[in-house]
Amino acid sequence: MNEEFLINFTPQETRVALLQQGVVQELHIERTHGRGIVGNIYLGRVARVLPGMQSAFVDVGLERTAFLHVADIWEERQGNGCIRPIEHVLTEGQNIVVQVLKDPIGTKGARLSTQVSIAGRLLVYLPQDRHIGISQRIEGEGERVALRARIQGLVPADERCGFIVRTQATTASDEELKNDIAYLRRLWAEISQRSQGAQPPTLLHHDLTLAQRVLRDLVTTDTSRISVDSRDNHHKLTLFAQEYMPQLVDLLEHYTGERPLFDLRGVEEEIQKALARRVDLKSGGYLIIDQTEAMTTIDVNTGGFVGARSFDDTIFKTNLEAAQSIARQLRLRNLGGIIILDFIDMENAEHQDAVLAELNKALARDHTRISVNGFTALGLVEMTRKRTRESLAHVLCELCPTCGGRGEVKTAQTVCYEIMRELLREARQFNAREYRILAAPTVVDLFLDEESQALAQLSAFIGKQVSLHAEASYTQEQFDIVLL
Repeated sequence: MNEEFLINFTPQETRVALLQQGVVQELHIERTHGRGIVGNIYLGRVARVLPGMQSAFVDVGLERTAFLHVADIWEERQGNGCIRPIEHVLTEGQNIVVQVLKDPIGTKGARLSTQVSIAGRLLVYLPQDRHIGISQRIEGEGERVALRARIQGLVPADERCGFIVRTQATTASDEELKNDIAYLRRLWAEISQRSQGAQPPTLLHHDLTLAQRVLRDLVTTDTSRISVDSRDNHHKLTLFAQEYMPQLVDLLEHYTGERPLFDLRGVEEEIQKALARRVDLKSGGYLIIDQTEAMTTIDVNTGGFVGARSFDDTIFKTNLEAAQSIARQLRLRNLGGIIILDFIDMENAEHQDAVLAELNKALARDHTRISVNGFTALGLVEMTRKRTRESLAHVLCELCPTCGGRGEVKTAQTVCYEIMRELLREARQFNAREYRILAAPTVVDLFLDEESQALAQLSAFIGKQVSLHAEASYTQEQFDIVLL
């Protein structure tokens, strides 16, 4: 599949778009003042041990303390299978070297592990483990055995370290593998030296920038071009590629057009679409995507699509198209965690199997680990997608100050009744000469029209004059009662 990367640099942020056959499939955004920390290695201090959760909070110098579960303590996983209680492993105030597995997401702190792994272009270095693993994406058993034998031949038998072979290594020469091993060893030696005598919290190793990680992790043999719209950063990436992955140098090109790169290729428009709740399908159907803290739900609807033959065929065709669109939206929006798919109900079991197969086929192009279950008794598809960083919406947006994230606001009539109840409470508590209601224009208009009689009755009941004042800056739910 023909794919290309567009990299847009500004002093404030870096944005990367992955295009396949000219269509945007993934978006990655990294802010200068909010860089992701996955892969960072810290010398931290245990701030609190929680026996009830079998976890500990570790201070690594971030805004919130990070989270370490006993199952992520590497030393405990190397025993006889019996993991000791965390209170027997860690103590408050203890210094500990940890690596970030997940960025802070929402109100949750970063997720940590004591097992260090350092990613290279071809291999992942495991300095604490002698295991040699093979990427799950390399499926052929013969190829897996051959790769393991090659790595074992390049690593001395007495060396206490391990490696995970990445998919890019399948076509690499022994010389390239040796270079990657030497680079990773050198990097670990620098980290170890930096930790000597350091006082927590200390950052020992910062992972690569977004653009560098794209070259290391995402570029494949299908990549035909990497366009960079900054001369200075194009030069930096070229130097980085020349040192660590020279085969990518020819793919890098400096975009010099007058039109912004993302505008020219329609990426800006795709970003706006990726923030919308509704996604239209070509057939006339549509998806409704709702993202909550607990899970993401995606509902499939036929919309204006009526089909050409039977009702079952209409549903089947809509669900097939939705399966492809869902896979793309998960990558585009970087949705993770538990995901529930509500396809249109299908009575035909063959149709269900075909839709599930189409979904799995479309998801196979995703770089992120995914698990898909079949249809439940309610006709839903349950799946999970590994979440290591914030979704696109959480990076670019914040909760609506008017509705507080509910997606809806109280009606003007509801607010009117709230104001009258509050006015009654105020009158019983304070003996004011007059009460003035400050509210949004829509609420004041309702008081002057439909609710004018109710307000007059309340004024007579409390024996005080009530005046109205419209505040254009107020949201519909906002109001104040002033005592005069």
